[in-house]
Amino acid sequence: MSSHLSSRNAKDQPRTRKSSTDSSPAKPSPTSRSLKHERVSRLDSSGAYDREAYDARRENRMAARKKAEEEAGCTDYKKMYEEALSTNERLKSRLQGSKQELVLVQTQLERVTQRKITMTERSNERSMLETEKRETRVLQKKISDMEDEVKVQTELKNENQRLKDENGALIRVISKLSK
Repeated sequence: MSSHLSSRNAKDQPRTRKSSTDSSPAKPSPTSRSLKHERVSRLDSSGAYDREAYDARRENRMAARKKAEEEAGCTDYKKMYEEALSTNERLKSRLQGSKQELVLVQTQLERVTQRKITMTERSNERSMLETEKRETRVLQKKISDMEDEVKVQTELKNENQRLKDENGALIRVISKLSK
């Protein structure tokens, strides 16, 4: 924005011409030599100024310059158009390559994700199987412990019954002896 303002201020400023005293080259420049040559050539052999010949030469120079600019302009536009087309084609091919690469990367990502999911499921299944195996081992151990307890309880009931029977027999014997 500041460059815009500075260029605007420069446009608003009036232009001043440098006088010949401002820049005094030691040697005449090639441009000033050609200008002198033009001035001399504008004069005819008698030293008089031939305006018609000057105008004709000027028109010829301007027409030649305009024709050269048009040819250069057409060629430049054509060249620029061709360059733009080639650039567009190159960019299109790069874009197509990038799209294909994107599709490949997406399919690879999908495969990796699917593998990860299946591996996770397998590991979950393995852990579930291991957990189930542990649980079944724990339950089998509990069952065997309970069976052992049932056996012990049955033995204790049998022994308790035997002791009751013995106690009853002893009571009868004691009661017969005490009579």
